[in-house]
Amino acid sequence: MAALGREAGADLRIAGVVPVGAGEEPKDIKMPTYTHGQSSPSLGDAKLRKPMIIEIIEKKFEYLRKEKSLNIYGTMVFGTTAGFSGILANIIFRHCFKVKHDALKTYASLTTLPFLSTIVAYKLLVTDALYSGKISQENCVLRSSLIGIVCGVLYPTALAFSKNGRLAVKYHTVPLPPRGRVLLYWLLLCQTEIKAMVLPLVLQTACGIYHGLQHYAMFESTLEKSIYED
Repeated sequence: MAALGREAGADLRIAGVVPVGAGEEPKDIKMPTYTHGQSSPSLGDAKLRKPMIIEIIEKKFEYLRKEKSLNIYGTMVFGTTAGFSGILANIIFRHCFKVKHDALKTYASLTTLPFLSTIVAYKLLVTDALYSGKISQENCVLRSSLIGIVCGVLYPTALAFSKNGRLAVKYHTVPLPPRGRVLLYWLLLCQTEIKAMVLPLVLQTACGIYHGLQHYAMFESTLEKSIYED
């Protein structure tokens, strides 16, 4: 009988059923159940979150694409006005110094160099600083207007004065100044016509202020939309 009891106990242990001893209460054994076709909650959330994240990223790229295109157009217009300022300065100084040589060369350089210098200076001093978060709205407008004055008026004026002055000396189109007073002599020679550069000075200052305000407003709008989408 004892041998039969031990064999029965061994069979029960093999089957996974443990006999309850005397004075022991049976313990509930909870086994995890799995229903066929039932998905895990974390997997379902991940499936729902994935298209939402993709949609947010696409919207952010769309905002940045629109802002970048508007910023490029505005900067191109800003640089174009600087190029027109260079053309006007070249006309003034060619008339003052009575220069008729190398017209294509001087007009090409006086159009291209102010245009490129305005775009590069705006990119370095305004756009990069704005996206790094280092400037305020007032600083953005101030930098933009200063770029318009320096790169759009002072630089083309000095460049036209220098190029046409050298041509005047080379081809003897005007009387040579006395020794040691070259700069003063040339300034007195064109002091009346140079007053016309007040027009591009006002234009470039206004364009710089407007472009700075518009660019900062676009940047703030894009930033607010990105935060709202998050």
